[in-house]
Amino acid sequence: MVVMKEETIAAIATPAGEGGIGIIRISGPESKEILGKVFVAANLDIKPRELTYGFIVDPESGETIDEVMACFMPAPATYTREDVAEINCHGGRIPLSKTLSLVLREGARMAEPGEFTKRAFLNGRLDLSQAEAVIDVINSKTEASLDAAIAQLEGKFSFEISGIRSALTDILVDVAVNIDYPDEDIEELTYNKLVERLGSVSEEIKALLESSKSGKILRDGFSVVIVGRPNVGKSSLMNAILRESRAIVTEIPGTTRDTIEEFANISGIPVRLTDTAGIRETEDPVEKIGIERSRSSLDDADLALLLIDGSEGISKEDIDLKSILPDGLPAIVVFNKEDKGLSLTEGDMRDFSKPLPYMVISLKDESGIKAVEDAIFNASGYSEAADDTKSSLKASKSGSIVTNVRHQAMLQAADKSIEDAIKAARNRSPLELIEIDISSAYENLGFITGDSVREDVIDQVFSRFCLGK
Repeated sequence: MVVMKEETIAAIATPAGEGGIGIIRISGPESKEILGKVFVAANLDIKPRELTYGFIVDPESGETIDEVMACFMPAPATYTREDVAEINCHGGRIPLSKTLSLVLREGARMAEPGEFTKRAFLNGRLDLSQAEAVIDVINSKTEASLDAAIAQLEGKFSFEISGIRSALTDILVDVAVNIDYPDEDIEELTYNKLVERLGSVSEEIKALLESSKSGKILRDGFSVVIVGRPNVGKSSLMNAILRESRAIVTEIPGTTRDTIEEFANISGIPVRLTDTAGIRETEDPVEKIGIERSRSSLDDADLALLLIDGSEGISKEDIDLKSILPDGLPAIVVFNKEDKGLSLTEGDMRDFSKPLPYMVISLKDESGIKAVEDAIFNASGYSEAADDTKSSLKASKSGSIVTNVRHQAMLQAADKSIEDAIKAARNRSPLELIEIDISSAYENLGFITGDSVREDVIDQVFSRFCLGK
């Protein structure tokens, strides 16, 4: 889809539901005119970049819709680099929807998801990687993930990519000169220098790729699924880690009928906790669905916590549960209810858990919770990844962290092309072939910032945005 710059768009820019304030955003050449049709200032005319008190009035019926504060911001110093108007309504569904309907009736069209940010990109205010960082800022679950998103939004990552592309441009120019004006001595010198210069570029790309290990955790979180038979304390464990009563806890087995997901902040990393329905044989059709979803959630997990009632010993259901854990999925066996007295010896717990690690806790006494959290953090590998990232960032100019899977894929493609070019240079292949590999790396890096990205990719990126952003 190509954005028509002459169109004026509008949308509600605040979350659905009741609140103190709800904002309607308008962007485009008719923003001021449309605002003037529906907004009546109480005392003064609208001054640029100043909130003005007044009312939203239907220009046809004269009906007053809401008491508001409105602001008009002329281009280019706006989010979209277009004329922008914002109406601060009362945050209820009716005043917002009626005001938006008036704005649309007077000449604006409904904005598509992410279209405001898409216009900021197309108008040159943001590059594509900065635009994607807007989503990451909104979705940040911890301070560390927010810091990484803000750094990308500020353009630190873009600066690094631009620097690498600039280095490749210089190399391409030299290669082109030697293709057009071949000379044996110069060409031999070119091959030697090519390996050295391309090696330097490869180091910078690899440094960014190394940072993606910790970046992925910061952006997407570390997925932990709590499994166990009914009434062993899965919901209690989730609530203890969240420090709130998110999951319902009762003495009745089978209380949790569906998976429940929440994010927790564990030592700075976002952890997506999934409390599953107790897995057991049942004739209850609703519980069966929940159990099936519990099994499915394991396929997408990064870690499983297998919770066992240590006061009752090992049951056949516990054995069956351990056997259904997907191959290759890291898991920890957690024996709960130490407060009731364990009916298992250390040897029993060790033999059952093999080859998995195990720990003993009491959710009732709140003992062992910190140990579980530490185990989750260690299993995430974030500490090692962060150490690798710190080392790798010494080779980068901006200290940026790669958090986006699309960026990672483009960096990997660019790195592969650079390695091919280095190999070809060492083998004294024709410069024309080496030029192709270098150009491919240059283009793949351009896909990150949007300098050489296709329109369908742009549409896909912005389709993940919410309305009003």
